Amino acid sequence: MPPHSGARPAIATLLVLACGGRPAAVASPEAPPLPTASAAAAETLLVDVRSVDSTIEVDARYAGSDNFTGAPLPGYEAPRALLRREAALALGRVQARLRTGGLGLRVFDGYRPVRATLAMVDWTERTGRRELVDSGYIARRSRHNLGVAVDLTMVDLASGTAVPMGTEFDTFTPAAHTANAEGRIRRYRQILVRAMESEGFRNYEKEWWHFSYEVEGAVAFDEVIR
Repeated sequence: MPPHSGARPAIATLLVLACGGRPAAVASPEAPPLPTASAAAAETLLVDVRSVDSTIEVDARYAGSDNFTGAPLPGYEAPRALLRREAALALGRVQARLRTGGLGLRVFDGYRPVRATLAMVDWTERTGRRELVDSGYIARRSRHNLGVAVDLTMVDLASGTAVPMGTEFDTFTPAAHTANAEGRIRRYRQILVRAMESEGFRNYEKEWWHFSYEVEGAVAFDEVIR
Protein backbone atom coordinates (compact mmCIF):
# COMPACT_ATOMS: atom_id res chain seq x y z
CA MET A 1 0.00 0.00 0.00
CA PRO A 2 1.49 3.39 -0.94
CA PRO A 3 2.29 5.73 1.96
CA HIS A 4 -0.30 8.30 2.90
CA SER A 5 0.49 11.56 1.16
CA GLY A 6 0.67 13.42 4.48
CA ALA A 7 3.30 11.13 6.01
CA ARG A 8 6.22 12.00 3.72
CA PRO A 9 6.76 15.64 4.72
CA ALA A 10 6.79 14.75 8.40
CA ILE A 11 9.29 11.95 7.85
CA ALA A 12 11.40 14.19 5.66
CA THR A 13 11.45 16.78 8.43
CA LEU A 14 12.68 14.16 10.90
CA LEU A 15 15.43 13.14 8.48
CA VAL A 16 16.59 16.74 8.16
CA LEU A 17 16.59 17.26 11.92
CA ALA A 18 18.66 14.11 12.37
CA CYS A 19 21.68 15.58 10.59
CA GLY A 20 24.60 17.04 12.47
CA GLY A 21 23.60 16.06 16.00
CA ARG A 22 25.60 14.78 18.93
CA PRO A 23 26.75 11.14 18.94
CA ALA A 24 24.66 8.46 20.61
CA ALA A 25 25.24 7.71 24.26
CA VAL A 26 26.80 4.32 24.94
CA ALA A 27 25.61 1.55 27.24
CA SER A 28 27.04 -1.90 27.79
CA PRO A 29 24.70 -4.88 27.23
CA GLU A 30 26.24 -6.59 30.27
CA ALA A 31 24.66 -6.44 33.71
CA PRO A 32 26.27 -7.21 37.08
CA PRO A 33 25.41 -10.53 38.73
CA LEU A 34 22.13 -10.17 40.58
CA PRO A 35 19.84 -12.64 42.34
CA THR A 36 16.79 -13.81 40.42
CA ALA A 37 13.57 -12.20 41.62
CA SER A 38 10.44 -14.11 42.55
CA ALA A 39 7.47 -14.81 40.31
CA ALA A 40 5.43 -12.41 42.45
CA ALA A 41 7.96 -9.64 41.83
CA ALA A 42 7.91 -10.29 38.10
CA GLU A 43 4.12 -10.14 38.09
CA THR A 44 4.23 -6.77 39.83
CA LEU A 45 7.14 -5.13 38.05
CA LEU A 46 6.94 -6.32 34.43
CA VAL A 47 4.26 -5.07 32.03
CA ASP A 48 3.39 -5.74 28.41
CA VAL A 49 4.54 -2.81 26.25
CA ARG A 50 1.31 -2.94 24.26
CA SER A 51 -0.67 -2.34 27.44
CA VAL A 52 1.01 1.08 27.52
CA ASP A 53 0.45 1.85 23.83
CA SER A 54 -1.37 -0.67 21.64
CA THR A 55 0.08 0.93 18.49
CA ILE A 56 3.57 -0.37 19.33
CA GLU A 57 4.20 -3.37 17.10
CA VAL A 58 5.75 -6.55 18.49
CA ASP A 59 7.72 -9.05 16.42
CA ALA A 60 8.96 -11.33 19.20
CA ARG A 61 11.85 -13.02 17.39
CA TYR A 62 12.92 -15.34 20.21
CA ALA A 63 9.41 -16.75 20.60
CA GLY A 64 9.77 -18.31 17.15
CA SER A 65 12.45 -19.60 14.79
CA ASP A 66 13.25 -16.28 13.07
CA ASN A 67 16.37 -15.57 15.12
CA PHE A 68 20.07 -16.36 14.98
CA THR A 69 19.66 -19.75 16.72
CA GLY A 70 16.94 -20.90 14.31
CA ALA A 71 14.60 -22.02 17.12
CA PRO A 72 12.44 -20.59 19.92
CA LEU A 73 14.43 -19.88 23.07
CA PRO A 74 13.51 -21.34 26.46
CA GLY A 75 11.22 -19.07 28.45
CA TYR A 76 9.39 -17.63 25.45
CA GLU A 77 5.95 -19.23 25.17
CA ALA A 78 4.05 -16.24 23.77
CA PRO A 79 4.92 -13.49 21.25
CA ARG A 80 4.88 -10.70 23.80
CA ALA A 81 7.32 -7.96 24.81
CA LEU A 82 7.54 -7.15 28.52
CA LEU A 83 9.54 -4.43 30.27
CA ARG A 84 9.84 -2.94 33.71
CA ARG A 85 6.93 -0.55 34.09
CA GLU A 86 9.20 2.51 34.12
CA ALA A 87 10.83 1.52 30.83
CA ALA A 88 7.52 0.55 29.24
CA LEU A 89 6.02 3.95 30.05
CA ALA A 90 9.07 5.68 28.59
CA LEU A 91 8.74 3.56 25.45
CA GLY A 92 5.14 4.69 25.12
CA ARG A 93 6.36 8.30 25.17
CA VAL A 94 8.88 7.49 22.42
CA GLN A 95 6.07 6.06 20.33
CA ALA A 96 4.08 9.27 20.76
CA ARG A 97 7.07 11.36 19.66
CA LEU A 98 7.71 9.27 16.55
CA ARG A 99 4.05 9.20 15.60
CA THR A 100 4.11 12.94 14.89
CA GLY A 101 6.56 12.20 12.08
CA GLY A 102 4.66 9.25 10.65
CA LEU A 103 6.90 6.66 12.32
CA GLY A 104 6.38 4.02 14.99
CA LEU A 105 8.20 1.30 16.91
CA ARG A 106 8.46 -2.42 16.21
CA VAL A 107 9.86 -4.36 19.18
CA PHE A 108 11.92 -7.51 18.68
CA ASP A 109 12.65 -8.25 22.33
CA GLY A 110 12.22 -6.79 25.79
CA TYR A 111 12.49 -8.71 29.06
CA ARG A 112 14.45 -11.92 28.47
CA PRO A 113 14.32 -14.81 30.94
CA VAL A 114 17.73 -15.78 32.37
CA ARG A 115 17.28 -19.26 30.92
CA ALA A 116 17.06 -17.76 27.43
CA THR A 117 20.31 -15.86 27.89
CA LEU A 118 22.01 -19.06 29.07
CA ALA A 119 20.62 -20.84 25.99
CA MET A 120 22.17 -18.16 23.75
CA VAL A 121 25.56 -18.67 25.34
CA ASP A 122 25.16 -22.45 25.06
CA TRP A 123 24.37 -22.02 21.35
CA THR A 124 27.64 -20.15 20.80
CA GLU A 125 29.55 -22.97 22.47
CA ARG A 126 27.78 -25.73 20.53
CA THR A 127 28.24 -23.98 17.19
CA GLY A 128 31.80 -22.78 17.71
CA ARG A 129 30.79 -19.11 17.88
CA ARG A 130 32.28 -18.22 21.25
CA GLU A 131 33.72 -15.08 19.67
CA LEU A 132 30.21 -13.59 19.83
CA VAL A 133 30.40 -13.73 23.63
CA ASP A 134 34.00 -12.54 23.77
CA SER A 135 33.25 -9.56 21.49
CA GLY A 136 30.16 -8.49 23.46
CA TYR A 137 27.47 -9.31 20.91
CA ILE A 138 25.98 -11.96 23.21
CA ALA A 139 26.10 -11.31 26.96
CA ARG A 140 26.33 -13.94 29.67
CA ARG A 141 24.28 -11.63 31.85
CA SER A 142 22.09 -9.17 30.01
CA ARG A 143 20.16 -6.07 30.93
CA HIS A 144 17.31 -7.79 29.09
CA ASN A 145 17.18 -10.15 32.11
CA LEU A 146 16.37 -7.12 34.26
CA GLY A 147 13.52 -6.01 32.00
CA VAL A 148 15.26 -2.70 31.30
CA ALA A 149 16.59 -3.36 27.77
CA VAL A 150 14.68 -3.41 24.51
CA ASP A 151 15.57 -4.35 20.92
CA LEU A 152 13.57 -2.53 18.26
CA THR A 153 13.34 -0.76 14.93
CA MET A 154 11.05 1.80 13.32
CA VAL A 155 8.20 1.40 10.85
CA ASP A 156 6.54 3.80 8.42
CA LEU A 157 3.04 4.02 9.88
CA ALA A 158 1.42 4.75 6.51
CA SER A 159 2.80 1.68 4.75
CA GLY A 160 3.37 -0.57 7.76
CA THR A 161 6.86 -1.46 6.52
CA ALA A 162 10.10 -1.24 8.43
CA VAL A 163 12.32 1.69 7.50
CA PRO A 164 15.80 0.81 6.15
CA MET A 165 18.33 0.44 8.95
CA GLY A 166 21.18 -1.06 6.95
CA THR A 167 21.28 -4.52 8.55
CA GLU A 168 18.87 -7.08 9.88
CA PHE A 169 18.25 -7.45 13.60
CA ASP A 170 20.98 -9.53 15.31
CA THR A 171 23.58 -8.93 12.61
CA PHE A 172 26.82 -9.62 14.45
CA THR A 173 29.15 -7.50 12.31
CA PRO A 174 30.52 -3.95 12.40
CA ALA A 175 27.84 -2.97 9.87
CA ALA A 176 25.36 -3.07 12.77
CA HIS A 177 27.38 -0.60 14.84
CA THR A 178 25.13 2.41 15.22
CA ALA A 179 27.60 4.89 13.74
CA ASN A 180 28.56 2.66 10.79
CA ALA A 181 26.07 3.97 8.26
CA GLU A 182 25.73 6.72 5.73
CA GLY A 183 23.02 8.72 3.99
CA ARG A 184 19.40 7.82 4.60
CA ILE A 185 20.22 4.80 6.78
CA ARG A 186 22.41 6.90 9.06
CA ARG A 187 19.67 9.50 9.41
CA TYR A 188 17.06 6.86 10.34
CA ARG A 189 19.40 5.43 12.97
CA GLN A 190 19.91 8.95 14.34
CA ILE A 191 16.16 9.52 14.49
CA LEU A 192 15.71 6.33 16.51
CA VAL A 193 18.59 7.10 18.88
CA ARG A 194 17.44 10.65 19.51
CA ALA A 195 13.83 9.66 20.08
CA MET A 196 14.90 6.98 22.55
CA GLU A 197 17.44 9.23 24.28
CA SER A 198 14.79 11.91 24.70
CA GLU A 199 12.95 9.58 27.09
CA GLY A 200 15.96 8.26 28.98
CA PHE A 201 17.11 5.26 26.94
CA ARG A 202 20.76 4.69 25.97
CA ASN A 203 21.99 2.95 22.87
CA TYR A 204 24.60 0.17 22.80
CA GLU A 205 27.00 1.31 20.11
CA LYS A 206 27.55 -2.16 18.58
CA GLU A 207 23.83 -2.71 17.93
CA TRP A 208 21.65 0.02 16.44
CA TRP A 209 18.54 -1.77 17.75
CA HIS A 210 19.58 -2.20 21.42
CA PHE A 211 18.63 0.34 24.09
CA SER A 212 18.58 0.26 27.88
CA TYR A 213 16.82 2.27 30.55
CA GLU A 214 18.11 2.89 34.06
CA VAL A 215 15.88 1.63 36.87
CA GLU A 216 17.15 1.85 40.43
CA GLY A 217 17.41 -1.49 42.16
CA ALA A 218 16.74 -3.52 39.00
CA VAL A 219 16.70 -7.28 39.53
CA ALA A 220 16.97 -10.22 37.16
CA PHE A 221 13.97 -12.43 36.35
CA ASP A 222 13.62 -15.95 35.03
CA GLU A 223 9.86 -16.18 34.64
CA VAL A 224 8.41 -17.69 31.46
CA ILE A 225 6.72 -15.25 29.06
CA ARG A 226 3.18 -16.54 28.53
